[in-house]
Amino acid sequence: MGKTKSKSLRKSSKVLNNSGVKFNKDFEKNKKTLKGLTLSKKLRNQLAGLMSRTRSQELVQLEKEKARKK
Repeated sequence: MGKTKSKSLRKSSKVLNNSGVKFNKDFEKNKKTLKGLTLSKKLRNQLAGLMSRTRSQELVQLEKEKARKK
């Protein structure tokens, strides 16, 4: 089980997600997406990990909804 993410980290991930930045399930691609921002290495990695986890959860949810409709 992983560590709990801080409130500010979750809030900033929501802001980035709502601003139109596209994230993937892949951690490395998310790191490269966040590279343009002036973040510390630790914060960048935490955000990339959080975004990859939430994106994979969203995709699983979409698959469940798709299966229900059939």
